[in-house]
Parts: sequence; structure tokens; C-alpha cells
Amino acid sequence: MEEKLKKIKDDTLEFIKSTKILDELEDIRVKVLGRKGLLTGVLRSLGELEPEIRGMVGKKSNEIKSIIEEALKDKKDELSKSRLGDVISQEWIDVTLDPEKSARNRTRGYLHPISQIQYQIEDIFTSMGFQILDGPETESDYYNFEALNIPKHHPARDMQDTFWTEDGNLLRTHTSAIQIRGMEKMTPPFRVIGPGRVFRYESIDASHENTFYQVEGMMIDRNISTSNLIYIMKQLLSEIFERDVKVRLRPGYFPFVEPGFELDINCLICGGTGCKVCKQTGWVELLPCGLVHPNVLRFGGIDPDEWSGFAFGLGLNRLIMMKYGINDIRHFMNGDIRFVKQF
Repeated sequence: MEEKLKKIKDDTLEFIKSTKILDELEDIRVKVLGRKGLLTGVLRSLGELEPEIRGMVGKKSNEIKSIIEEALKDKKDELSKSRLGDVISQEWIDVTLDPEKSARNRTRGYLHPISQIQYQIEDIFTSMGFQILDGPETESDYYNFEALNIPKHHPARDMQDTFWTEDGNLLRTHTSAIQIRGMEKMTPPFRVIGPGRVFRYESIDASHENTFYQVEGMMIDRNISTSNLIYIMKQLLSEIFERDVKVRLRPGYFPFVEPGFELDINCLICGGTGCKVCKQTGWVELLPCGLVHPNVLRFGGIDPDEWSGFAFGLGLNRLIMMKYGINDIRHFMNGDIRFVKQF
């Protein structure tokens, strides 16, 4: 694997060095760092590696990613300056043109803040040896409920108002369904996250939406405890907010974990004094979490007498609201370009 990473780095740096065309840099970036790129493929395959080398490979991959990104930036600056010199010396520019009508004045596109924070979280977790998984947004009852220890007629189903389809399937109410699909394919020990869009049939207000985003996370190994969960969560939040964040862990009931907890974050909108986002409590519910229930491990084909683990579901929308001081969750889905351009 080290030789493969070295070859990816050396070949990519050579391509960057030899290119003479600005547009080719984007092709190189996509080929290597894109969501289906060579280096991204290595990061996504971490779960298949032996545990003793998984962390090293993840760390090395992120180091190479930084080196390639820096090389791309330097080459882009070099070619841009060269191209500007060619334009100045060879092209005639009519300075009397109306800049409002000029094609040169077109605005650039923007990544949605949800995409930005998702990519950042993926980078944080892959650096800690986690693998990124995906799953369908239209799910079966089995993966969304049954395999998560929520059988038919279970009271917990009332907690998640569900959009059902005519064929008996549903729009997933949480990304927890991804963990079951992951357990069916992977052999412990492993660490995975599964980001994605989820749906709830509920009333919309400043802190609730019917379409929002989560990141599901799970770690399966021997002798996993609540301490492992708390450590990973603190690492994540300190990276996201770039400072220590006050959190609290309180008991919570979720059928797929035992014991279950609610992890709350001190409201960064009001500083804990109370506002409409935190419903005047000073705290914002950020993620449910806990130790994986033995029944869920069995559904995933894992022996609970040998293996244990923790799982969590992180709400991306609320995390972004805390990070940037956004006081209404409805901004994310309203399509107003002025909102997106702020980020």
C-alpha cells in the first residue's frame, strides 16, 4: 500500500509539473482527489486493511493529499501569471466595454455549506482511520427499522414520522440504515461513517425540517466503551469549531444502542443564554449516540459476545447552524443564492 501511495504521489506531481494548460489541472485534481479519484479510492478502502496499518495508511494518504493540493495551487498560480502575460502582450482589450455585460464579470459558483461541512467531516474521520460508506435514500423497512432493533408496532417508530412509498418502502428517516449494510459487508474491527440526506414527515420551524442531512458513525472492535465514543466526539467538535466546545451527555432512549445518550452542545448562537434555536434552554441537541445494541450486531452478522462498538448520528444542519451562527434551519432548503454565497 505504501508503494501504491508513493506511485500516486510521484506520478501526480510529475503530471502537475509537466502540464502547460490551466484546464488540465482540474482534470488532474478530479482524477486523483475527486470523489472517485485514485487517492480517494485508497481512503475509502481503509476498512479492508489490517487494523495495525490502517491508521498509518490514513495518515499517509492525507499527507499526500495536502502535498498534491499545494502543488496544484502553486502550478495554477504559475500558469495564471503566464497566461495573463500572454493576454497583455497579444490580445487587444476594449476598456470601454460595459463590465456589467462582459462575460469576464460572470460570478463563480459556490459549494453549499452542507457540502462544505460534509467534506470537512469526511477528511477528519478518514484521518482517524474511518472508511466512508453510502446507502440508498429510498430504504426498505428492514434496514431502516427491523435490523435496528425497531420491529413492527414498536413505539419508537412513532418518534420518526415517516414518508412511505406505495410499494411499501420508505424515505430513510436516519442514516443509521447505512451501518447495517456496512456490517453485512465488513469484518471487524472497522470504523465507518455514512453521510447522507434523510427525511421526516414533521412540521417545519426554526430548528426542524422535513429534509435534512446526517452523518452516521460506527466503530466496532473489542472492549469498546463510552470513553471511546466521548473521545472521538470531542476530537471531531474541536476540529470543526477550532476551539474547545462545552458538551453534555445525558441518558437517551434509542432502540439500536444500549446504553443510549443524547450529546448536547452549548448553544453558540446565544452563548447559552437562550434563543429560539435552543428553545430558550441554552443547549442544542446535536447527536444521539451510545453503545451498539447486541441485537443490532446480530442483525449485521457480528457476534456480540466477541465484539462491541459505539454508534452516533450527527445532524449536519444543526452543526452548521452552531458553527456559523445561523438562526433558522429553513435557510438551507429555500434555494436563495444569497444565503449560499455567504460561505
